[in-house]
Amino acid sequence: MSEWDLGAVLALGAFHGINPAMGWLFAAAIGFQARSRRALVAALGPIAVGHAASMGATVLLIDELRVFATETALRFAGAAVLVSFALYRIVRSHRHPRWVGMRLRPWELAFWSFLMSTAHGAGLMLFPVIVGMPAGGGSMVMPTSIAVVLVHTLAMVAVAGVTALVVYQSVGVGILRTGWLNMDRAWSYVLGAGAAATLLVA
Repeated sequence: MSEWDLGAVLALGAFHGINPAMGWLFAAAIGFQARSRRALVAALGPIAVGHAASMGATVLLIDELRVFATETALRFAGAAVLVSFALYRIVRSHRHPRWVGMRLRPWELAFWSFLMSTAHGAGLMLFPVIVGMPAGGGSMVMPTSIAVVLVHTLAMVAVAGVTALVVYQSVGVGILRTGWLNMDRAWSYVLGAGAAATLLVA
């Protein structure tokens, strides 16, 4: 990974982590329900696993497509998908997948995280980074792809964990009603920026 790629992967991980839909709100809610900071921290592991699985599935799909398509075709197709998903998020920004309750086993929480990340198109944001990496079956392609997913997930769970703890310890979830950024709209803008980066970044 180049320094630009690493910076982009870390920034996207942090952006995902600050989004309540990616898991910190659920972790904080679990902490409030259990009245336990330990329960909050324990929830971050399954959330990270689900997020990484969603990222990994997207990255694997992109890697496989690179075997059959030219880089130019893949860039245009990827940009089109990103723009389409951004428009979809704008139109349906008020609708979110819901879960039945807070008392989830670890695998259920991981599955919830996987569904949420996939439904939000989180993995698509890594498209500009993955499509810019060396292609053609080189021995370093898959290890680099795995590194992208791991670095991204570590950044995501670090930011999500700090946010959840601050909300649990000091702020409270009322901040979502009074002072929180509209993440649905910001998410759509980042998807659009990803489309531009897919076409412009060599």
